[in-house]
Amino acid sequence: MGRFVARRLLQMIPVFIGTTLLIFLMVYSLPGDPIKALFGSKAADPATVARLRHQYGLDKPLLTQYWDYLTGLFKGDFGQSFTGRPVADLMSDAFPVTIRLALLSFAIEVVLGVSLGMLTGLKRGKLVDQLVLILTLVVVSIPVFVIGFLTQFTLGMKWKLITPTVQDSMNVGQLFVPAMVLAALSLAYVTRLTRTTVVENLRADFMRTAVAKGLPRRRVLGVHLMRNSLIPVVTFLGTDLGMLMGGAIVTEGIFNVQGVGNTLFKSIQTSEGPTVVGIVTVLVLVYLVSSLVVDLLYAVLDPRIRYA
Repeated sequence: MGRFVARRLLQMIPVFIGTTLLIFLMVYSLPGDPIKALFGSKAADPATVARLRHQYGLDKPLLTQYWDYLTGLFKGDFGQSFTGRPVADLMSDAFPVTIRLALLSFAIEVVLGVSLGMLTGLKRGKLVDQLVLILTLVVVSIPVFVIGFLTQFTLGMKWKLITPTVQDSMNVGQLFVPAMVLAALSLAYVTRLTRTTVVENLRADFMRTAVAKGLPRRRVLGVHLMRNSLIPVVTFLGTDLGMLMGGAIVTEGIFNVQGVGNTLFKSIQTSEGPTVVGIVTVLVLVYLVSSLVVDLLYAVLDPRIRYA
């Protein structure tokens, strides 16, 4: 197991460098001058523009800029935004909010998705199975921003059950409805995926053997059926955690949640390259760590899997 973890960590290095390099080149190769954009419609003094470009290292070749950024990362320095504030400070304000929102969404989709998937898989062909399949198909067919606006209008404006926008982004209670909207699509996928694997495993030989041995129903379902059915679900959930954090831009915009998505959207609008690259770098790390955790969970769920 130790060798496997060490090998995976080494494999992450070229993936991390390649991904961040691609993002860096895409952001800083866009047409337009971000320094001139700071002045808006006002005429920019060429001397001031040249000084600011030198200050932020924009007068260097792109690969040199990337090398400076990469070496700064190892010192914990994500650079400085064009407003003069360190990018690390901006992320320290935004990431705690998005982490709360993503973890709440993740908990909702795991608990409800796996539970509904197990229920419908065991009740295959029954009324509850048909209703859940239709409901999840409807959710998958509707874009997240439509679900968000409908939820905001219905619960917030028409029925007055919630405030239309989040007033305190650090309040977990106010993040519950945005978390439900953010988790809606993944919840539908987890439900359908769990149902499919449960139905397949119910016909497997190891299930017949477990029943023939006279094991209690709780053990048959909880140990033999559920553990084997969760392997593909865990694969999806591992990558979905990063998607929830990165995909929160729409949900945070609708409900005015001051998190990473909102910060990223504003940074793209104002051509804040250092902030965009810094946020995406952290999201890449989240994806890489999530994939490693998923691989390690395989061995926990299926004893037949062993890593040399």
